[in-house]
Amino acid sequence: MNGTIKRPSLFHFALFTGAILATSTVSLLGPASSSVQAALQDSPKAIVDEAWQIVNREYVDGSFNRTDWQATRQALLSKDYTNKEQAYAALKAALEKLNDPYTRFMDPKQYDALSNQTAGELSGVGIRLEVNDQTKILTVVEPIDNSPAFKAGVQSGDRILAINGKNTKGMTVDDASTLIRGDVGTKVMLEIGRDGKGSFPLALTRARIELPTVRYSVKEEGNKRIGYIRLNEFSAHAADQMRRAIQDLQTKKVEGFVLDLRGNPGGLLQSSIEISRMWLDKGDIVRTVDRKGNSEEISANRTAITKLPLVVLVDGNSASSSEILTGALKDNGRAKIVGSQTFGKALVQSVHSLADGSGLAVTIAHYYTPNGTDISHKGIAPDVKIDLTDGDRQKLSSNPKLFATKDDPQYAQAIVVLEKATAARPAPILGTQQVSTRQEKGRLDTP
Repeated sequence: MNGTIKRPSLFHFALFTGAILATSTVSLLGPASSSVQAALQDSPKAIVDEAWQIVNREYVDGSFNRTDWQATRQALLSKDYTNKEQAYAALKAALEKLNDPYTRFMDPKQYDALSNQTAGELSGVGIRLEVNDQTKILTVVEPIDNSPAFKAGVQSGDRILAINGKNTKGMTVDDASTLIRGDVGTKVMLEIGRDGKGSFPLALTRARIELPTVRYSVKEEGNKRIGYIRLNEFSAHAADQMRRAIQDLQTKKVEGFVLDLRGNPGGLLQSSIEISRMWLDKGDIVRTVDRKGNSEEISANRTAITKLPLVVLVDGNSASSSEILTGALKDNGRAKIVGSQTFGKALVQSVHSLADGSGLAVTIAHYYTPNGTDISHKGIAPDVKIDLTDGDRQKLSSNPKLFATKDDPQYAQAIVVLEKATAARPAPILGTQQVSTRQEKGRLDTP
């Protein structure tokens, strides 16, 4: 990725996540007459009505928040829109009547960003960027492994002085990322500044970059070897990355795991299901209910990778798919949950591309944990509750290297809990098996 992955508020995060694999093909205009169709096809009203039809067909609340949704359509189509922006604004206003922040319209730029984020990949050169707080210069945080930038020797701390000849002074990370990204196989010219070497040009060929969403390491805690895994979001590649992490840590003879979901706002429902199955050999994972009352129960399928003791770290920003995974592990007694109360989002969205490249996310179902718990607006209570103080948060944010160390109170408590669990002889490790995908692929569960 060419730019840092910012962590916006939970409400706004959905604008930066999604999956192009998740889009659905929908019919334009639905049951309108042929004359109405002809009148709308070349006007902004086409997008308005396409979105209206999707909501009408799929929205989880058949009363549409006690709104006359048919009258809403008539009002939308009775207006004259001189451009798409006016139509977008009218559609957003109509969706606000549902009083559901998760059912939302995205303009093409927002939809593209959402698609790239939860797809877990994009076309670029593979560098994370930031504007240095002291120098105010665009700086490389790190190159992504095996990316064009990594292979070309780009280093953390390198300064990006120009992009295709354009000086980056005063440029934001987003602006720089837009310039660096492009079609696979095309080139971008960077002017690099490096301590001890001055400045030099570097031509890079853009490639498809898989964004790392899982980071892991072996931590020596006393006489215990602990496998620490941090999952940032449930992207389309998260399950494969999680599988590799668990398997690699097991070869390193760890005695237990800490799975860190703090700050994880969710992502693809299918990803949470696949990852749940890596830890659970049997038991229910989640139950979804649509507006017609149709219920679907999703369960483990005896494809767990390990039975080693597990502690899950959560906080108030662990939401949606994070809560599905946490609820499944807690209700089945597979893991101890440590940290703060989770966010409390129990809704599932379906994401659709619209004809002009814009997009629509629609809430289509409510979900419940295996024990039948509705976590809406309540979240999941940890087994061991420990909240960070303002001082703790300031300390960790000012020195990220302290995160997941003994100076991190939640992590430190997780180690205490895990040490008790690993005191007994670890259970045997199960063999691995490829998990099949199901129709849940394409559903978002992100606030």
